[in-house]
Amino acid sequence: MIENIKLTLNGKPISLTVDSDRPLLWVLRTDLGLTGAKYGCGEGYCGACTVLVNNEALRSCQLTMKDVLNKKVVTIEGLAKNGDLHPLQKAFMAHDALQCGYCTPGMIINAYAFLLKNPRPSESQIIAEMDNNLCRCGAHVRIIKAIQTAAQEMGGKKK
Repeated sequence: MIENIKLTLNGKPISLTVDSDRPLLWVLRTDLGLTGAKYGCGEGYCGACTVLVNNEALRSCQLTMKDVLNKKVVTIEGLAKNGDLHPLQKAFMAHDALQCGYCTPGMIINAYAFLLKNPRPSESQIIAEMDNNLCRCGAHVRIIKAIQTAAQEMGGKKK
């Protein structure tokens, strides 16, 4: 059903007239040109399409537009502020925590939501939290180190 969907996207209020059952991922990528969230498995398992919805990491391939009505959505494009990368983005670069980069936006968004809830995670907590974001390149050790670095920069201390 075509509806007017209002939400806050990357800090800005927007209003879209779209099919309310259309997946958020496709609206972001196709209609709005925000291509950071990627199509991976289409089943919500891989995490490539992860976005924040009211500060919770969710799979945008599994959300419809009506699911985000009047909510705050943040994509990887919305983490940087005034041209300055977020500490997680910087840490992923500093630790070379990517190879192909396909999973990276979803990894960073998932890590961001996790650090909001747990600003001082242990290594085992990071591993457990990131277990459902898949990386085929094998950058897992560097991803963990990047999240540890970002946690420290964001105010947390190692346990």
